[in-house]
Amino acid sequence: MPPRHGAVGEARSTSTAGRHRASAGVRPSNHVDPARRRSSPVTPHRAPTSRSRVLAGGIVSSLAGKMVGLVAPLLITPLAFRSLGAERFGLWMAVTSLTGMALFADFGLGNGLLTRLARLRGTGEREAAAREVSSAYALLGAVSVLLLVLLATTLRLVPWSALLNATDPAVARDARPVVLLCFGAFLVNIPLALIQRVQYAQQQVAQSNLWQAGGSLVSVAVVYAVVTGGADPLLVIAGAVLAVPAVNLANALCYFGWQDRDLRPRIRHVRAVAARGLLRLGVRFFLLSVLSSVVLNLDGFLIGRVLGLPAAATYAVVLRMFALLTLFVTLVNLPLWPANGEALARGDLAWVRRTTPRMVYLSAAVVTLPGAALVLFGNDVLRLWVRSTDLAPVPRTLLAALAVWSVLLAVAAPLFMVQNSIGLLRPQFVGWAACLLLAVPLKIVLAARVGLPGVAVASAGTYALTVLPAAVLGYRRALAAAAPVSGRHAQVEPAVGT
Repeated sequence: MPPRHGAVGEARSTSTAGRHRASAGVRPSNHVDPARRRSSPVTPHRAPTSRSRVLAGGIVSSLAGKMVGLVAPLLITPLAFRSLGAERFGLWMAVTSLTGMALFADFGLGNGLLTRLARLRGTGEREAAAREVSSAYALLGAVSVLLLVLLATTLRLVPWSALLNATDPAVARDARPVVLLCFGAFLVNIPLALIQRVQYAQQQVAQSNLWQAGGSLVSVAVVYAVVTGGADPLLVIAGAVLAVPAVNLANALCYFGWQDRDLRPRIRHVRAVAARGLLRLGVRFFLLSVLSSVVLNLDGFLIGRVLGLPAAATYAVVLRMFALLTLFVTLVNLPLWPANGEALARGDLAWVRRTTPRMVYLSAAVVTLPGAALVLFGNDVLRLWVRSTDLAPVPRTLLAALAVWSVLLAVAAPLFMVQNSIGLLRPQFVGWAACLLLAVPLKIVLAARVGLPGVAVASAGTYALTVLPAAVLGYRRALAAAAPVSGRHAQVEPAVGT
């Protein structure tokens, strides 16, 4: 998915704004995020080589960390399945799928905090950054507590064992504890996961990725220890779901306790104006994420209605194969978000202009080569992977269309990272909304006439006609919005026109 997109031209303070206004909220205009500047001058540039080195380290560590994250479930699954049994394991997976539907539970505040902190790092406003961090933790902490109270009060009101279709009496008795463990861990992790955004914004990308990889390894180690020790099945589930929030807590304690005490969340740093600004920006990220997720995940429903559920199943399996490519595109480009924010805040527009095209080429290369291999050998991969006679060979045109669609996503991603870094959301809203309106009827028509390849062709075609132009125009608007500030602090190339 995305995870997810974002945001805007900055609201800039005048020289009399004062330090106490640095964390003012986002204005409701269509382009303004804002952490406002103090009147003191900012450093024109951070050394481009240093920023590029951090970016490269972030990309490598993201890929390595995700590989660990992908391997961990492969190791946990057979251990847990043997220990829990088929029905109890299925119960756990069913509850996990419900928590997966609530991935937007932070209402975009994590992305909003990342955008604002990256710019405040560039302008050197440490006091404003501390207020943003404290306000974000206060907001999400309150959300987490409210949702935990709601979970506790409704836990006994919902017939979970019947809802989850648990037939074994022993498994049925475990339904409520499993729901409490899974949802409880998820809700507790909402504020705890903010440490990842803080570290990304502070250019500690590799460190954040190492901690996340550590969380995956800890979950494997805990599950292995609990299973081999013959412990209660609920302890197996607890070890798996609580490892990540526990590691996030340890990460936050280490970071705020020793590495960056100035940003440590404190009650006295919480500001209503900063919280409102974060909430406004975060809600826009949230709405954009929902819109893009609808566009990207609607195909299965449409295919099921037009071509039947077996066709929807086939398409879902093929799409999941290509989803690995888009996952790596996200991992490669996410470190670019805070790097752009810092560069633009310091007036280093030239670095952004130079780096973005390189990242476009890198993203396209990351997808094009394996995408071409999947076009040629995709049916062989599916046969070895799925090993089911129910999955018939798919047309090569379907594979080719999905490969093209993946490349288009890869090309747009670096352009979105520039917009995310200053909060430019409107072009992306327009692009995704237009894509939704155009894609749905086109997919229905082509599915009926061409079959599954028609759906993939419609996805690639509508994305190329709507979202990709929005990415290009938004990128130009972001550079144009940053150019006046850059001109005051550094000598850079003229801004690209809108």
